[in-house]
Amino acid sequence: MSSQRVRLIIQDRYVVMDNGILQVTLSNPDGIVTRIQYSGIDNLLEVLNEEVNRGYWDLVWSEAGSVGTTGTFDVIKGTKFKVRVENEEQVEISFTRKWNPSQEGKLVPLNIDKRFIMLRNSSGFYSYAIYEHLKEWPPFNLPQTRITFKLRKEKFHYMAIADNRQRYMPLPDDRSPERSQALAYPEAVLLVDPIEPEFKGEVDDKYEYSCENQNLHVHGWVCMDPPIGFWQITPSDEFRSGGPLKQNLTSHVGPTCLAMFLSAHYSGEDLVLKLKPDEPWKKIFGPVFIYLNSASDATDPSPLWDDAKKQMMTEVQSWPYKFPASEDYPPSDQRGNVKGRIQILDRYVSKDRVPGNGAYVGLAPPGDVGSWQRDCKGYQFWTRADEKGYYSIQNIREGDYNLYAWCPGFIGDYRYDATISITAGCDIDVDDIVYEPPRDGPTLWEIGIPDRSAAEFYVPDPNPMYINKLYVNHPDRFRQYGLWERYQELYPDEDLIYSIGTSDYTKDWFFAQVPRKKDEDTYQGTTWQIKFQLKHFSESDTLKLRIALATANIAELQIRINDSKADPPLFTTGVIGNDNTIARHGIHGLYWLYNIDIPGTLLVEGANTLFLTQPMSSSPLAPFHGLMYDYIRLEGPSSSSSSSSTT
Repeated sequence: MSSQRVRLIIQDRYVVMDNGILQVTLSNPDGIVTRIQYSGIDNLLEVLNEEVNRGYWDLVWSEAGSVGTTGTFDVIKGTKFKVRVENEEQVEISFTRKWNPSQEGKLVPLNIDKRFIMLRNSSGFYSYAIYEHLKEWPPFNLPQTRITFKLRKEKFHYMAIADNRQRYMPLPDDRSPERSQALAYPEAVLLVDPIEPEFKGEVDDKYEYSCENQNLHVHGWVCMDPPIGFWQITPSDEFRSGGPLKQNLTSHVGPTCLAMFLSAHYSGEDLVLKLKPDEPWKKIFGPVFIYLNSASDATDPSPLWDDAKKQMMTEVQSWPYKFPASEDYPPSDQRGNVKGRIQILDRYVSKDRVPGNGAYVGLAPPGDVGSWQRDCKGYQFWTRADEKGYYSIQNIREGDYNLYAWCPGFIGDYRYDATISITAGCDIDVDDIVYEPPRDGPTLWEIGIPDRSAAEFYVPDPNPMYINKLYVNHPDRFRQYGLWERYQELYPDEDLIYSIGTSDYTKDWFFAQVPRKKDEDTYQGTTWQIKFQLKHFSESDTLKLRIALATANIAELQIRINDSKADPPLFTTGVIGNDNTIARHGIHGLYWLYNIDIPGTLLVEGANTLFLTQPMSSSPLAPFHGLMYDYIRLEGPSSSSSSSSTT
């Protein structure tokens, strides 16, 4: 550990931050990280790349009214350099790009201020950025922004994103057309002639390494000669879009290391930030910490990973940081706290309130029930309730919020009626809140677990031709490539039929309802059946069907009872979703809940069949149209004389 003071060296074309442990060189005034010098290595970043393609902030933007999740890719280059802090303990430097009307249609209408910080005795550096859109400026869409680091391919071969998700990785050259075979979408390739033969026959796809925000706090790469680690640490989720379950990219073949702040992955256009005419907006992304460590053992990457996890905890406990110089980053004494207890009241589970054990409780911008999962303009602050339902949310930025919650084991979303106004230093006790999940009557039968994921259903083994060895015998078996094609093999002629009382959803309910391939270029929709018995039944009864979806992608769900050809169907969702979860191995995207009345006149005493049809199958992306179910429940009438013969 060096005790050397932090130095700032300003040159014509470069700026260097140096604390005796590492040196970081940035282009002046662009603010692109061109070199990171550490532990005897002259540059950890890919020296074969142009300087602008090493360490950079980027974004994707499009004109207002544009449809979709793509747009113009922009590596953000500053036009003005400024020193914000310079002393023996800290350097903070700023690279700004101001927008003016002469740039309309050429540059995203944002003022952008990229900041970089180095502290004394710190084995790394921090970066954050402030984006600002003025009211009078043109509206626009912002599908994505992030910070990207591209490391030296001859040095960094081992990647780690979780205790059970780490491995030696292929080289970027292995993805070249000469060494790989293109698969169903551009990100996925089959390695047919890799430089290292051990990777032959594997699939490489960056989406196989996606991670939920709530678990995405440290990931990166290890070099074994010399043994050093390069880690991206995100200590807070407050500036990320979409809430705790939103999935983002992490690290992938490159070797590339990302910090994603805003993206439409696993959600589609719902998570594209769209600024309206006359709408001002300002947001600070980060700081994130780029942490470097070293070890003496050149054969085992685990000490570097373990140390990176410890450093991550240190950063989390230090949040909010005291050192950022921007007035847009509020320290702890300018923030507030909220606490309380959540209880669940489902009278058909218990006559008494039960603690919201493990409930997700969060503050997000005011909106409708469940709107937090589609929010991408504001800040969000989430926690998990303890086994008694108590929760505490610390260090919330000033502003007006709604309090939202949902609890694994129960369907639906909760929103507290009153707006919560956070002011500096406030400690708000919301006291007891009670969530009453949707419920009309007793459970006649249910399929799955209400947890917003399809992971509990049957996830098949991958085609042996398309394997990622990391996910063989792995809890995240759904991350293998091409699993949607296995439906066709399991159900070549007839669709899935599930019998209440005898079928087992862990073995008999395929994790995704996808189209069936008819021939090389055409697909057809699929209709699944749920067979169930009713007895002591009256035609005057109305039953309630609850269907929670874990994801939807250009899909429609039609519901019919006892007549597979009924036109119109009893219920249809219409065409919903752009999550692309099926292609990207995500097991869930956005959550949808439907509550459907089933008139007794459609039912019979004895055997009944519920038909679930997903007809969408006609675009070039037909294999990826479809649904993942989270949970299905049929409820009897509240004064029920009805009951099922099986539960």
